[in-house]
Amino acid sequence: MKISCTQENLNQGLFVVSHLATKNTALPVLNNILFQALGNTIKLSATNLEIGVTCVIRGKIEKEGDLTIQSKLFADYVALLPKERVDLETISPQNGEQILSIKCKNHATKIKGQAASDFPLIPQLSKNNPYVIDYQTLRQAISQVVFAVSVSESRPEINGVLFYFNKDHLTLGATDSYRLAEKSVGLDKKSNAAEKKVIVPTRTLQELQRILGSFKDPAAISELETVEIYLAENQILFNLNSIELVSRLVEGQYPDYQQIIPQTFNTTAVLNVTELVNATKATSLFARSGIYDVSLEFFADKKGITVSSTNGQLGENTSQLAGEVSGENNNIVVNYRYLLDGLQNIETDEVVINIIDSSSPCLIKPSQKKPDYLYIIMPIKQ
Repeated sequence: MKISCTQENLNQGLFVVSHLATKNTALPVLNNILFQALGNTIKLSATNLEIGVTCVIRGKIEKEGDLTIQSKLFADYVALLPKERVDLETISPQNGEQILSIKCKNHATKIKGQAASDFPLIPQLSKNNPYVIDYQTLRQAISQVVFAVSVSESRPEINGVLFYFNKDHLTLGATDSYRLAEKSVGLDKKSNAAEKKVIVPTRTLQELQRILGSFKDPAAISELETVEIYLAENQILFNLNSIELVSRLVEGQYPDYQQIIPQTFNTTAVLNVTELVNATKATSLFARSGIYDVSLEFFADKKGITVSSTNGQLGENTSQLAGEVSGENNNIVVNYRYLLDGLQNIETDEVVINIIDSSSPCLIKPSQKKPDYLYIIMPIKQ
């Protein structure tokens, strides 16, 4: 193999794939990335057997070839090179070792590699009938729900995010049984209209978010506008122009959470998000350790709420907030960390909080006519 490309292109490609190659003592080749120069393309690949990622970068191929090379060492070295042309060439000494020679301006190094034949195959999905979505919309939607995914191993079906494709919409749902986040976004007109429900692992979505975030960089490999999503049995593929991320899906049936979303309420409050966040943070300093409890009291007659907490060892705090409160006076005790998670994902200046009573779920949503986001917290029962 003999190729040349810019340091920026190589560095960006390594940023995309190297993160997935993690230390694996049982199968050391998984610590490596696969480097392929075939036809007109230079392709970098990595896998942890659950998720696979490939990235095509621009460059000049003088001689085709392939090898695998230690991911972290290669990525760290390339990141330190000047932004000049990088020449890469494989050398095969008589002892049969694979060595990659790297030259860039006045830098030269040799890194030992392994044969490409040892590298596991990354599944190839047929690219028919994609679901198409704006990449920034998808990135934002994932960030608004992924934090609510369960980390418990006892219920694997909620160890991921529900992707519900329905005609021209995609609904993402996540729950850990103490809180629930749901976001609905529109799909591109070119999308497959088939209705489908799949559960995507959290790690896959975190990796996708990291890659999508890299497109803010002017040196990004290619301008990205939309993401194409392809489904096959037990697998999902996210196609981002020159980057492909393929993953296994979580098996099982996602719980029908729609039935726990309250439809009628006794109290509704419209409050300023920033003020409520600050009041919650101040009150959280006095929450009981391990319980993280703050009390919200709603006063329809006084047009406002109080956020309070008492700690026998530290003291107490009460913050009063003005707002539009309708219905009856009410109160609820919630986990302040869960409350802040929801409030920090509200994109409007004001938030609507709906309460039934102190022992029923509390519904939080943005103050807009047709909210596309909802967040539910189970109360802490006293």
